[in-house]
Parts: sequence; C-alpha cells; structure tokens
Amino acid sequence: MKTYIIDTNALLSFVTDRNPEQQAPMTALFSQAAGLNCKIMCHAHVLTEFVYVLEKVYGHDKAAIRQMLIDFMAMPGIDIINDIDFNTLLDFWPSQISDFGDAVVASLWHANRHAPVVTFDRRFLRELKSIGVPTSQ
Repeated sequence: MKTYIIDTNALLSFVTDRNPEQQAPMTALFSQAAGLNCKIMCHAHVLTEFVYVLEKVYGHDKAAIRQMLIDFMAMPGIDIINDIDFNTLLDFWPSQISDFGDAVVASLWHANRHAPVVTFDRRFLRELKSIGVPTSQ
C-alpha cells in the first residue's frame, strides 16, 4: 500500500478553501486513504502547527478545531506519529531544512524512506529535493 507523509500546509489545504488548486489533490488523497487505498502519515507536530494556524491566522473557534482533529484522527488510513528522532532532526535543521517544523517532517521521512512528502511549500520542496527526498503535490 502506498504511504504518504503530509506537511501542515497540505492538511490546511484539505480543510480550508484557501487554494482550490491545492484542495482538489488533497481531497483526492484523503479519499484514497479513507477507502484504505493508501496510508497517510501525519506527525503530531504537524497537528500542533495546524491548530496554531487555524486559530491564530484563520480565526477558527477552538471547539471547531478540536472537532476537526477528532474527525481527522478517526479517518481510516491516517497514522499519527508521535516519535521524533532528534538526532536526525538536528542533522537536517537548520543546515539542510531551514524550518524546524519542516525538519520534523523530514525526519519522519528519514524513518520511512519509501514515503514521499506531500507539501505545497515551495521552499520546503526545494530543500527536500536537495537532500533526495521524494515529494508529491
């Protein structure tokens, strides 16, 4: 079964209407996961960033964000990862991956090298490609 690792902006593109060109492929990916045709790995740090952006940038109500998290974590095909290999993370950050949260995602890839990282962040895409990480958009 194909596995993907998602970044915060990919998750935000799924739940918001900020960019329909990003929302469409994310909707398709999450539909595949819900049908158990693929697996999506999401690091807990991504969820922390997701909550912060929805609350502070988009002004969503905390109760609504909480329900989004509950619904997301209950979706078939979603695997929430809590472990962080700090040695790998610090090998990436800040010299190869400039953002700490992105380095968390890259360290998850390092532990699961078969899984491409799904992101729409252009800078992060460039950094991932420079270290040989497969990506998907």
